[in-house]
Amino acid sequence: MTDRALCRPRGDALRRLLLAAPIVLLPWLLPAAAHAAAYEAPLPAQISTDPDLCAYLPCKEVLPGAERFSVRKGRPAYVEAYGKAGDRDEQDDEDRDGNAGPAPAAGGAHDPGELNEERKSAHEADSGEQTLIGYVFLSTDIVDIPAYSGKPVVTLIGMDTRGIITGVKILKHSEPILLVGIPEEELTRFTRQYVGKFVGSKIEVGSVSKEEGTIGVDAISGATVTVIAENQVILRSGYEIAKQVGIIQAKVRPQPVFAEREPAASWAEMLKEGSVQRLTVEATDLGLEKSDQPYIDMYFGYLNAPPVGRAILGEENYRRLMAGLKPNEQAIFIAANGTGSFKGSGFVRGGIFDRIQVAQEIDTFTFRDLDYQNLYTVKVPGAPAFTESGIFIIRREGFSAAYPWSLVYLANRVDPQTGERSFANFSSEYWLPGSYMQGGRPEYRRPTPTWVKVWKARAWELGGFALILLLTALMYANRDKLVRASSRRDKTPLEGPKYLIWTVSVLLLGVYAMAQPSITQVLTWFHSIVYEWKWELFLSDPFIFIFWWFIIVTVFIWGRGLFCGWLCPYGAGSEMLHKIAGHAGLKKHQFSLPKRWHDRLKWTKYLVFASLLGLSFYSMPLAERYAEVEPFKSTFLVGVWTRSWPFVAYWLFLAVLSLFIERPFCKYLCPLGAALAVPSTFRFFGLRRKSECTTCAACAKGCTQLAIDSKGRIDRRECLLCLDCMVLYYDAHSCPPLVKERKAREKQGLALTHIADSGYFEPLPTAPRPAPAMVFTPEGVRPAAAPSGRLSEELWFHLFPWTADFAHEIFAIRAIAAFLAVAVTTAWILSATQQIGPAVMLAWWIGWSVYEVMTRMHYKPLVKDGPWWGRNYRPGTWMDVTFYVATKNLLIAAALFLALQAVGALDILSTLPWLN
Repeated sequence: MTDRALCRPRGDALRRLLLAAPIVLLPWLLPAAAHAAAYEAPLPAQISTDPDLCAYLPCKEVLPGAERFSVRKGRPAYVEAYGKAGDRDEQDDEDRDGNAGPAPAAGGAHDPGELNEERKSAHEADSGEQTLIGYVFLSTDIVDIPAYSGKPVVTLIGMDTRGIITGVKILKHSEPILLVGIPEEELTRFTRQYVGKFVGSKIEVGSVSKEEGTIGVDAISGATVTVIAENQVILRSGYEIAKQVGIIQAKVRPQPVFAEREPAASWAEMLKEGSVQRLTVEATDLGLEKSDQPYIDMYFGYLNAPPVGRAILGEENYRRLMAGLKPNEQAIFIAANGTGSFKGSGFVRGGIFDRIQVAQEIDTFTFRDLDYQNLYTVKVPGAPAFTESGIFIIRREGFSAAYPWSLVYLANRVDPQTGERSFANFSSEYWLPGSYMQGGRPEYRRPTPTWVKVWKARAWELGGFALILLLTALMYANRDKLVRASSRRDKTPLEGPKYLIWTVSVLLLGVYAMAQPSITQVLTWFHSIVYEWKWELFLSDPFIFIFWWFIIVTVFIWGRGLFCGWLCPYGAGSEMLHKIAGHAGLKKHQFSLPKRWHDRLKWTKYLVFASLLGLSFYSMPLAERYAEVEPFKSTFLVGVWTRSWPFVAYWLFLAVLSLFIERPFCKYLCPLGAALAVPSTFRFFGLRRKSECTTCAACAKGCTQLAIDSKGRIDRRECLLCLDCMVLYYDAHSCPPLVKERKAREKQGLALTHIADSGYFEPLPTAPRPAPAMVFTPEGVRPAAAPSGRLSEELWFHLFPWTADFAHEIFAIRAIAAFLAVAVTTAWILSATQQIGPAVMLAWWIGWSVYEVMTRMHYKPLVKDGPWWGRNYRPGTWMDVTFYVATKNLLIAAALFLALQAVGALDILSTLPWLN
């Protein structure tokens, strides 16, 4: 369907609209999702600790031909797989026949080196006829790479003795997109692409770079972040084990050449210059109760550099340490305080330090008891006392202190909501200061973050996406020209661009970019604000990130209507379906619910939103499942026809209902629309109204969204900015006040002048000017209790719900109010300083908000209309004040938190004894 066809008269457009129906319905006919068997799948707790890994996991599935498996070995852990030599030879033949990647000798991004033949021969001699045929390992034993959900995808991986991947199995993931959107089978297909490829190869998702030796694997549309994370999980896990067992040799980096300089004079100076770094892990970071001291507070540094080594150890101890090191061996020190330990339980059981490791790019370096020496005291002046300290020797050639490296602390995190334990790591970077090396620090290019790769890979598409949003905003900003050029009988100048935007929204934003915003993202934001905010989590999905910033900005400028009414892919598809049905002969059967029923049912979507939000704080996975109330997830990501019958029935019910009622889901069920309606109370600019609108019902009769009440007021939370009322506003043949004035002038033979922004004809030179349009405050009267304009009054109005009359209330009422105010403030401070949990703070916030709404409705039932810097107030309904209070309190709490954090006040508050 062409853009021009949308602007033609109804008769000609009917045929084209019918032809467009299959295009509009195309995303609804896509294959459906498979059952998400691995989503939040329960896994045995023993897989993290039991030596017999394969007693709990299907190791044979990822390493065909294996007959028995060893216990866990090495650090990081892996198990050896044994089978018959013939089975291995057959598997090698299959790899040679179907291997899509380079053989180990081909190199790739990392030189695989030569197989350790002595190790191989020793394994082949083991257990008679059975031969070592490969290795199996669990990804969470090796890496902790979060996917889009913020949690890792737990993966079991098999690899043969040449470093060729033999199988990949997803055991557990927390990706909501694979629950309610893309079939989980798509992720299985994605991982199959790695079978037959060498773990040392450079494999990229999507388009392949021009770098020689790079292999490309197909991505999953709509799950880019998930597959990029899984790509890193598979390759980094395989690389670490291949390096450990001798298949791959570690990358050799040039060693630093130290400069002559004096040691730092004090501990504080070493911290300032960066020759000593710090890594702190709080108890709350691990899901434990807050403690007076950190769980562990570690200081560390590089001892081979003479000024650092002499300052920390003293001259004699430094000379003794260096004399005992072999060439290319490096020494670091770690000193710590806290309730935890960096030694860990593995050191007690088997001489393994399972709590710490050193990471440098893709390489990791672990320690055993032979790599450890006692550090009895730190010699540098001003150093604090430590409960434990030690010297660790890195004995592998791949490490170089000339380049950045990180100390990594590994621990188990307990989910406060579910009690589930998960693998987590915390790291702090160390880079020897340039003054310690001859020529300073070498040139170094840091690895590109995942989210940057995603943005670069789709730069042109993102530019086009942003341009579509910008042009839509500009078009709506110039809506006055569109509605003036339209009339009640011919809305082509307005509807032509609107239909074009709807088509682009459905086909490009929805079907192609899969950029349909969802309530699950709103829930994720709430949790990120309350628990932990990570920009990388949101930057990893660029289309949604750009779309949401556009939505947030436009909601505060025009309300939710620009997104919900113009750009929402599902909403646009639903309304196009309704209009196609009308042109196809169902017009006489289409209807709107009676206003009294609409005014009751419209609150259902707010109940759905509140229920999902509350449920998410109990169980986010459960809330994500119930978020299936949003049919547009299935519409644009998977389709419905092969899903289970309840989903098909629900989708068909909404689709059929859309034929007869305009946007039924948007009006009565959409939790996303409800979430965006709450801050719409603060929108800057509204639609124009006339003084006669309080008694004239012409606009209300034509409002298909039923957003105009009997007094002519527009409910900004329900208005989708269709602009039909604005067309009428300027239509001299349809707007009753304008019709009356036009007929009067025509009867008197007077000229019809231009219609002004006020909605009236511009006055003739000798005629009196009519009353101006009433845009914000009906009758132009400032409501009682509204601020007169001073900043202090504005602050008092927003921060406190009382007026001066509150002082005359009885003592009990004033005492209760004071108690609640002090209690909620204290609860907020305790939450900000992590003394109480977010759930407790949320309960106090809701309680205070309920009290404030009730108090405001008694003392000053007003809401600000228009820009925040304006002074336009109007009487507010219960829902007006409820939404105003909810948004205002959330913004105030967030602003105070960020301000106190920026100036360091939160750190000071957390040390106060009365808070602890």
